[in-house]
Amino acid sequence: MTTSRRHYHITTFGCQMNKADSERMAGILEDMGFEWSEDPNQADVILYNTCTIRDNAEQKVYSYLGRQAKRKHEQPDLTLIVAGCVAQQEGEALLRRVPELDLVMGPQHANRLQDLLQQVFDGNQVVATEPIHIIEDITKPRRDSKVTAWVNVIYGCNERCTYCVVPNVRGVEQSRTPEAIRAEMEELGRQGYKEVTLLGQNIDAYGRDLPGVTPEGRHQHTLTDLLYYVHDVPGVERIRFATSHPRYFTERLIRACAELPKVCEHFHIPFQSGDNEVLKRMARGYTHEKYRRIIKTIREYMPDAAISADAIVGFPTETEEQFENTLKLVEDIGFDQLNTAAYSPRPGTPAAVWENQLSEEVKSDRLQRLNHLVATIAAERSQRYMGRLEEVLVEDQNPKDKTQVMGRTRTNRLTFFTGDINELKGKLVKVRISEVRAFSLTGEPVEVREVVSV
Repeated sequence: MTTSRRHYHITTFGCQMNKADSERMAGILEDMGFEWSEDPNQADVILYNTCTIRDNAEQKVYSYLGRQAKRKHEQPDLTLIVAGCVAQQEGEALLRRVPELDLVMGPQHANRLQDLLQQVFDGNQVVATEPIHIIEDITKPRRDSKVTAWVNVIYGCNERCTYCVVPNVRGVEQSRTPEAIRAEMEELGRQGYKEVTLLGQNIDAYGRDLPGVTPEGRHQHTLTDLLYYVHDVPGVERIRFATSHPRYFTERLIRACAELPKVCEHFHIPFQSGDNEVLKRMARGYTHEKYRRIIKTIREYMPDAAISADAIVGFPTETEEQFENTLKLVEDIGFDQLNTAAYSPRPGTPAAVWENQLSEEVKSDRLQRLNHLVATIAAERSQRYMGRLEEVLVEDQNPKDKTQVMGRTRTNRLTFFTGDINELKGKLVKVRISEVRAFSLTGEPVEVREVVSV
């Protein structure tokens, strides 16, 4: 079949892993001759890359789908795809709920999109949710940025947190080889990308499933080893990684981050709760004391490091006192940013069927109180930037003020300053900070560092 002048549209819900998957699937569609359309109503292929972490993300998918399913009655050759975690979780049940769907595919199948679509174009309704070994990334993602890029290093998750659907929908941990990761980063360096974020659902577990043990008896491939291995990729100026799990965040990893100049001083380490009893019920495998020790060690090596995290309030049985332990942890540590959520029961997880679910009122009250504290502390943490010289990697124009550009400091603070995006995109600029807010900064450019891509 010919696909000349046919268009596709992808809507992505959820985490950075989903964004990375969407970029790969967009790359496949463009290789097949499809063109990107901003407007889903002008597209011939519509793909929803879905997330099951929060109930509202799932509901949103169904409302978007309902609108396009109606359109399909008028345009029978419209192709509707649901990919990602809702697809994995619901499988064939999705077809019963929305019979207009053509393809339901779990996250492990992202690289198979062309084959699966071919089956659809041959007249089949396809469900691809069976576990498979991850196919190595030979696809060329259509990356949304020209400056920063995601690189997946490990798929899946072997943890069994009692509130989380990720292991059910993303499968067991599968690490890519260090050689494949470095090759992808070298290609990005050649294309002019300046910053790479290494991604994994549980990135500190990288390499545990790869063969090889050192003479001292530790895994030969760890995230620490990977950072040393990819650190000198030409053209790439900054390296970040996410998301970390406190159980695997070692002093050896912290030391590597302090030693390697390209690794940014920003760490995203979810703690979820500041109460040991709640952490135990969540099956997180650490205590709040261990979490505090990790942050203390990071700050001993890198006093200025930015720490961000995730926290859940209103977990089943959480008492007011236990919630206050979370507030205490947040206050004691002083996070630069915190993603907060009220607990929402996910199908197929142990916590969803427990007695003692908290009321929406209690959850909402706790979430508000936590958010208020987070904003207050973030504003205090921002004060340290006032008057400082910060290196900012310019990513884009400020959409609200076209005379300004925006980018991030090494500590991941969004920063705005006056400049021409055509001259500065992808450049590292020294900026004198003149205005601080809770989650962003404004400053004056002082010096542009020319980066030579090799």
